[in-house]
Amino acid sequence: MKSLIIGSCLTVAIVFPSYAQTKSNAPAKNSAEQELISLSKKKWQWMADKKADTLANLFDEKAVFVHMGGSWGKDQELNVIRSGGIHYKKADIHEVSVQIIDNTAILLNRIMLLAVVGGNEVTNPFVVTEVYVKEGGKWKLGSLSFTRMMTPPAPDPSKN
Repeated sequence: MKSLIIGSCLTVAIVFPSYAQTKSNAPAKNSAEQELISLSKKKWQWMADKKADTLANLFDEKAVFVHMGGSWGKDQELNVIRSGGIHYKKADIHEVSVQIIDNTAILLNRIMLLAVVGGNEVTNPFVVTEVYVKEGGKWKLGSLSFTRMMTPPAPDPSKN
């Protein structure tokens, strides 16, 4: 019995650290992916802070925005933010992925969004698709689309 317990402890001692190393040695994001993830996080904060002028520099002139209630272009999105028609109060980001194809990047955020829409505070789980195009060495947002999920994202254990 004693040897069984010692054997079990040794197995855990050997296997668990190697599993932890595998998890922590996941492929690192390249610098372009990190740049886009950082830019996206800044964008969420600028939206929360209603920094329409800063966002105007990020949004491409031909950008499109798809919401649960409709779709529109850059000027209307900025007007909605300025007027408070939609106040993006807080985006809790649970998952992020980035795919880069030539000068185009597709970023997916799985979020829980706290917003004020038409004077009502609402919380919704979304997958948000952001499409960026790199022009003149600078990323511009070409599309932002919200897809409401049927279930909220799983809690992030690192935030506990």
